[in-house]
Amino acid sequence: MFKPLGIDHIVLRVTDLDRMLAFYCEALGCHVERREDKIGLIQLRAGSALIDLVPVDSELGRPGGGAPGAEGRNLDHFCLRIEPFEEGVIRDHLARHGIEAGPVKSRYGAEGIGPSIYIEDPEGNVVELKGPGDGR
Repeated sequence: MFKPLGIDHIVLRVTDLDRMLAFYCEALGCHVERREDKIGLIQLRAGSALIDLVPVDSELGRPGGGAPGAEGRNLDHFCLRIEPFEEGVIRDHLARHGIEAGPVKSRYGAEGIGPSIYIEDPEGNVVELKGPGDGR
């Protein structure tokens, strides 16, 4: 038998690659690890996981149908574990990038109950930024 160890990667189909790269790299601190421009794949490193960006008009993106939007997203949300979780610092940083953040709430995650905050990327995908859990 096997057991899951964590999120390996997620794939987001995107319409504005430049805005998405700026959001994930400049605002959230990911970096481009690998590009396969011929087929339309940009892989961003996010700690031990990857976030794949696939333009909807690329070889990889076309089979997925229409572009994501408010009426048909490809994903409810995904969560990035961040450290340190200092609300004021997080809010100031996000504001400098024009990102509005929701309220901090205690939510259950892989490490137990801990603080988290929801934001949206430029194409409306919801991203949860999660602090440490209580271990329960």
